[in-house]
Amino acid sequence: MATRKDFIDLVAPIALKLRLEGSPIFPSVRIAQAILETGGKINAWNNLVGYKVGNGVQTPYWRGDRVSVSTWEFINEENVTVPGDFRVYNSIEDGFRDQDLLFQAARYSAVRSASTPQTQTAALQKSGYATDPAYTSKLNSIIATEGLTFFDEEVIRMLENLQAQISELTSRVRSLEEQAALTVVPTWAKSAVDAAVKAGLIDTPEKGSYDFYRLLTVLHRKGFI
Repeated sequence: MATRKDFIDLVAPIALKLRLEGSPIFPSVRIAQAILETGGKINAWNNLVGYKVGNGVQTPYWRGDRVSVSTWEFINEENVTVPGDFRVYNSIEDGFRDQDLLFQAARYSAVRSASTPQTQTAALQKSGYATDPAYTSKLNSIIATEGLTFFDEEVIRMLENLQAQISELTSRVRSLEEQAALTVVPTWAKSAVDAAVKAGLIDTPEKGSYDFYRLLTVLHRKGFI
């Protein structure tokens, strides 16, 4: 990517989408981790979170493709360059979704239950996701420097807006239902309603809809009631 902003602009919508769909990862943490793991550059294998091949068990988002590249690990209190096999994905979103599957493991329970980005970054390190002892502080620094909590707040705004839309639609449906219900039985339907009550088909003849009374009338005239 040309700039850090370009990188964030590409990754943020995906992080927001997954969070709205129920991902346990805060968008700010997801974006910061992608920046830290890649240096803010999209790699050709669409793996922005340093997810290694591991046990090699395929998932709906990873079909076994891999790439071998040099990486570094913190071993015996020093950084050591080592070869690593990393998962290759068809898209950035697939990589993030595969990571969410990883986070369903018991060892990541604290990551899933984190209530703030800061507790989540701490949980990532404690769970052993990375060997770097400064992993948490580096993630928190990126979140603060890049103002990434904006995206966490954006999720809240989007959810509030969605809830408002749902409430409005629910109110409109209720209003339409009330308008559709007739407070008294129409004169033209009374004989059909009386017949339906006598036959034990209905016990609350009032407040039915126009279509309800019309159906009863048709059935009555056809001799079914």
